[in-house]
Amino acid sequence: MRVVLAEDLYLLREGLIRLLEAHGFTIAAAVESGPDLLKALLEQRPDVAVVDVRLPPTLTDEGLQAALAARREIPGLPVLVLSQHVQQLYARELLADGSGGVGYLLKDRVFNAEQFIDAVRRVAAGGTAMDPDVIAKLLQRGVRSEPLGRLTPREREVLELMAEGCSNSAIAARLTVSDGAVAKHIANIFAKLELAPTDDANRRVQAVLAHLNGVR
Repeated sequence: MRVVLAEDLYLLREGLIRLLEAHGFTIAAAVESGPDLLKALLEQRPDVAVVDVRLPPTLTDEGLQAALAARREIPGLPVLVLSQHVQQLYARELLADGSGGVGYLLKDRVFNAEQFIDAVRRVAAGGTAMDPDVIAKLLQRGVRSEPLGRLTPREREVLELMAEGCSNSAIAARLTVSDGAVAKHIANIFAKLELAPTDDANRRVQAVLAHLNGVR
């Protein structure tokens, strides 16, 4: 699996390269600036991009903007954001098109290699990997409108855990309910969000993106 990595701190970039390679990934490019990231993504067309938000030359949101520009040229390009900060505006734009895997992890909340590698693989496969703190910040506006407003509090809990990348069994364990109850909640979520019966994995991602982006 080919990865384009963008991180401006040398030691962290080298550490991520070694970690990814140790778990079977191929580093197609490792860059340290926004313009270099955009160039690498368009040229390499990797299986997944791992991107820091703040990159030179502006050290503001250069990484996210480069990832967004690349996704406009390569629809569905999987992007995992790894950052110290939540940039709400551009994070929402990243989630808005509803195609391809997306993730947003906070650096100081990635506690082990397995957690990080699992997130990279999940996003590359078209899934989601969202830190709970990111979810909380993205939901600060309080989405109350239809069709999200139709969800019960328990269904919202299930959807938030889906956004974190939890499987049905993991959701059941977290909420202390049966796997069957989780499956029923998820079926209700799909119905209330009016997601057509296609591939359940795809509908799962669509539901999460609707939740995070705010369906109107």
